[in-house]
Amino acid sequence: MLYNIWGFVRQTAVRIHLAGAKTIYKISGGKLPKSLYCKRANPEKIPTDVKIISENDYSTTIAKVDENGNIKSDDFVIVSTTDFHFDVDHEINTKAVKNFVQHIKDIKPDLVVLTGDNILSKYQQIDAIQFAQMMEEIGIYWTAVFGNHETREDRGFYKWLLFKSFCDYDHCLCKFGPDDMFGYGNFTVNILGEGGKLLKTLFHFDSGRDILDRDKEKYGLPADFGGYDFLKKEQIDFYKKETARLKKEYGSADSFMYMHIPLCEYSHAFKEDENGRYVPSGECEILYGEQYESVGCSHFNSGMFDAILETGSTQAVFAGHDHVNDWAAIYKGVHLAYSLPGGYAVYNMGDKTGKPESEWVEGVTITTLHNDGSIELKPRYNRIFL
Repeated sequence: MLYNIWGFVRQTAVRIHLAGAKTIYKISGGKLPKSLYCKRANPEKIPTDVKIISENDYSTTIAKVDENGNIKSDDFVIVSTTDFHFDVDHEINTKAVKNFVQHIKDIKPDLVVLTGDNILSKYQQIDAIQFAQMMEEIGIYWTAVFGNHETREDRGFYKWLLFKSFCDYDHCLCKFGPDDMFGYGNFTVNILGEGGKLLKTLFHFDSGRDILDRDKEKYGLPADFGGYDFLKKEQIDFYKKETARLKKEYGSADSFMYMHIPLCEYSHAFKEDENGRYVPSGECEILYGEQYESVGCSHFNSGMFDAILETGSTQAVFAGHDHVNDWAAIYKGVHLAYSLPGGYAVYNMGDKTGKPESEWVEGVTITTLHNDGSIELKPRYNRIFL
């Protein structure tokens, strides 16, 4: 109750602030204030035939429909990106959002997914609301998961408030998810195809930050065990139970999975050679892309990939976190892919490799779902706009 009351007060104040800022923006001819980087990206309405069919506390079902309300058999296109790292450098923010919006205008996707480390500044709620308002102007449904930088807690008021600032907008399909689960934002989006069949379920998970002391004890890890966090047993159990339920309801449960911190199995795609370069390991089929830094996964494997193999339902996993890895590969029959980074802050290809911007990997990942169940992944880079 206190969260709701204090959250309402803060959100109302932010919306009043943004309304005033937009008035100044209009009067100044778009020159001020510079913090309105989403407005400076010139968003515009994108036609969509995606409609919400049903929803509950942890899931939303959507489909592409015709003018008579019948579900269409058209391809379903998802654009994913990651690590905007919106912070106090508004010029970098503006550059990132302008490129993102241009991709949306060009591709006209059916859904957008952000795989974490989206908003980092001390003005998180202002940035969250202005981004959500921009997505309302565009009119495309979208989702997001938390990264390891947005908050320093698994649950708490400011993390709750940031997520609620997204959820309050009509085109955001995010859900807080079950109360007995780690973090916020463990939910699904079900996409229906022709005849009402389940085309794909998109599992979204909060992959945490750093391993908490209580989880070291719970999972039998040494007190000095460090590194990035991992998906918890209750998240894996949710995945298994929901997959079983979907199979019972629809006869199949093909799915994708979105998170920020990559699964440990991502480390099987490339290996470091004697010159310090990453080369294909031979364990995976590399579909595209390169690796320029080590995979930033947890040092503890909690077993989500084993659950994926056990259910036999998940075709692809998408992660963020590693800003200069842009590859997609197939490992043991499952696509492992990075959402291309959307932002330039913290570090980028220039910092890591010294390469010119014409070779940087910022951009979006395009995933096309065909009505026969097949999928197609491909990168689209910001460098095309140079």
